Amino acid sequence: MASTNLRPRLATIKEKVRLHGDDNRHEQTDAWSNRDLIPLPPERRTWNWFLYFGYWTISSLNISNWQSPNTFLTEGLSVAQSMVIIVIGRLLISLFSILIAWCGLTWHIGFTIQNRFSWGLRASYIPLVQRILLNFIWNAVQCWNGGRLVAVCLTAIWPRFATMPEFLPAGMAAVTTGYQFIGFIVFWVVSAPFLWIKPESFKWPFRVTSIYCGIGMLCMMIWALATAKGVGSLMTQGQNVPKGWKNASWLMMAGINQMIGGIAAGITNGSDFSRYAKGPKHYISGTLLSAWVAGILVSVVGLITTSAAQKIYGEVYWNPPDLLMVMMDSGNGSSRARAGVFFLSFGFALTACFENICGNAVAGGIDLSGLFPRYINIRRGAIITFVAAWICQPWQLINKAATFISVMNSFSVFLSPIIGIMATDFLLLRRRKIRLTHLYRFFVSAIIFFALNKLFPVTGMGEYDEVDHYGTFTIEECAKWGVTPSEQTQISFEDGSSASQIQETFDKKD
Repeated sequence: MASTNLRPRLATIKEKVRLHGDDNRHEQTDAWSNRDLIPLPPERRTWNWFLYFGYWTISSLNISNWQSPNTFLTEGLSVAQSMVIIVIGRLLISLFSILIAWCGLTWHIGFTIQNRFSWGLRASYIPLVQRILLNFIWNAVQCWNGGRLVAVCLTAIWPRFATMPEFLPAGMAAVTTGYQFIGFIVFWVVSAPFLWIKPESFKWPFRVTSIYCGIGMLCMMIWALATAKGVGSLMTQGQNVPKGWKNASWLMMAGINQMIGGIAAGITNGSDFSRYAKGPKHYISGTLLSAWVAGILVSVVGLITTSAAQKIYGEVYWNPPDLLMVMMDSGNGSSRARAGVFFLSFGFALTACFENICGNAVAGGIDLSGLFPRYINIRRGAIITFVAAWICQPWQLINKAATFISVMNSFSVFLSPIIGIMATDFLLLRRRKIRLTHLYRFFVSAIIFFALNKLFPVTGMGEYDEVDHYGTFTIEECAKWGVTPSEQTQISFEDGSSASQIQETFDKKD
């Protein structure tokens, strides 16, 4: 009897949890698609070049990029050699990002769907699960790094905060401090509401954060140079290659590979965000200006600031939270020093917040949506990814830094081939032509494809749909590809409706 009553309740819960889309907008929800996985219609493609500039700027204005020269200098390379690595590495990152993102720019689909035509519908779960695990881990680490910056902010306001009595259990107290853990909690709680922002609406967060943190970094460098009255000796460090290496060339090649490997996870899901572009030129110009130019400038600013700070304090502080604490004497400095440190650390924390939300939480939400399309959309997936930060226990990961970095770098061994497969398959083998309808339903031909494709080639390879079934293309794009526009697109075009008008109507329905 109990089981009889339980089944209807479970069915009711299942129906409530299940996602529902507007079939008139081609937002069917089934085992392969939902609203966040379908090709984006024109009214949802709202990102211009400045939004991509902000997106990549947030990815560049971070602690890891600030510390990039440190990695190469400690290996024995000179400042000039380190900067050559950074310039070449950032250029390759920009170019690879554009190559992978081209599918999203052309067909308006994300990484989850893009992998289906290379791996198959089921096998595409392999790179998807790898990405999900990386999103969980990096989200946790970013929350911890952001929490350290929040701890600096709180110390600037209440100087006694950094010296509070320890309250953590012995196991946790061995790897972190109470005030850092509180900073982590505050950062996590304050960041959580931003998960409700749709990717189409990241306009103002990107603008405010990139401008604020960019100005803050420049002010930090100017203060250090003015106080030190020069750049310090770190800027003139020469080459000191370890005995185990034949020459610096191998170290430089390893450095370039390390730079690309460090951001390989972000490169692979480029289509997740390029599909929101108003056009290819917006993504390309924003990426080159920020991922390359701004990325280099941040490393230069970090190097100059650290070198000048060494002249002031007699020690090298590559980690901004450590330097900021020293700048205000761990909260014992003047009110002016604490005010300056507060605004600087707040800028760094703001950048960490939105970089984490966009690059890890939202990206993780899209990937989880690909695994469970009936029940998980971007928002639900982002919340799951964010909650997983507590399960990952980043304070333990950071404490084992050497092992952690080695393990995370090893992921590039798997991600690099995925990038190569995606780019080669789409650009060379398929010549940028795909059938979107084949990516959203299972075909029997897929089962026998590997055995029979040599003798009986599958029809439709290298072709694309003659009709825009999903309403994802504008009239101009349909004319370019020779595709028949969808009925909705034709009506909108004949009525003279602009994309902004359609978006307003869409928002009202939400």
